[in-house]
Amino acid sequence: MKRQIKEIDFKKEKDGNFYFDLVGLEDILERKPKAHDQFDHHKISFYAIVFITHNKGKHSINYKDYPYKKGTVFTLRKNSIHKFYKSNAKGRFLIFTEDFVIRFAGKTEALNLFQLFNEMLSSPKLQLKNSDFIEIESLIHQIEKEYLNVKDNHSIEIIRSLIQILIHKLFRIKLKGYDNSRDNKYQLQFITLQELIERGCFENKKVSYYANKMGVTTRTLNNITQSIISKHAKALIDEIMILQIKRLLINSQLTFTEIAYQAGFDDPTNFFKYFRKKTGYSPKQFKENCK
Repeated sequence: MKRQIKEIDFKKEKDGNFYFDLVGLEDILERKPKAHDQFDHHKISFYAIVFITHNKGKHSINYKDYPYKKGTVFTLRKNSIHKFYKSNAKGRFLIFTEDFVIRFAGKTEALNLFQLFNEMLSSPKLQLKNSDFIEIESLIHQIEKEYLNVKDNHSIEIIRSLIQILIHKLFRIKLKGYDNSRDNKYQLQFITLQELIERGCFENKKVSYYANKMGVTTRTLNNITQSIISKHAKALIDEIMILQIKRLLINSQLTFTEIAYQAGFDDPTNFFKYFRKKTGYSPKQFKENCK
């Protein structure tokens, strides 16, 4: 089976033994990498923050295009599928592993990381106001200055601390536009549920299955998803299902019928109906649009 989506592992551009890197967006857009094409869909195994400082463009995250301009911030969690579009934009591309940020962090820092980078909770795009832009730009400049002059382990810890501050500040800015009631007791349970669905949605599509896995009732499971994303648990399962199917459509040479069976449908006709109902187009139309 030929893979069409390149999986990108963390690889440092700069010498060092800690899992963080920072490069100019313009450098990425001008490259001609041998291993993959940055203008094709590719999957990342790390977290990334894209900070736009100049000009306009467009970026694709999990098969959705987002226009950007000065002050746009994108937050991509690990296992996201994204691609760049050609433009003359400038900015900073910060990448780091989960371990780099939360290894020495507390529960609050870890939770903020998962929330800020979780596209199920909110859009991966954040548009900064001018005052916020100045503050975030200054912070990233501090990170870059320290990174370009790494001298000892103190520099590593300073960068780690500054990244944690950056995550806190971006999360606080994002919360201004959302319902603060999301900061409640259900957050960790929602993340657990999401991970369970992402791992098993092709085999198990029923709300009752995930309720049993988490040791709660279906009513409680719906309370969890309603509290966090204002949707029933079945809607969350469907959203994750569709994303996983899209990845399979792009990432393999399987026929549509084979994909239907792999996604857990007994009848391919039901698969086609399900995909069209949830997306508005057929699997074939989706695949052609992504070429």
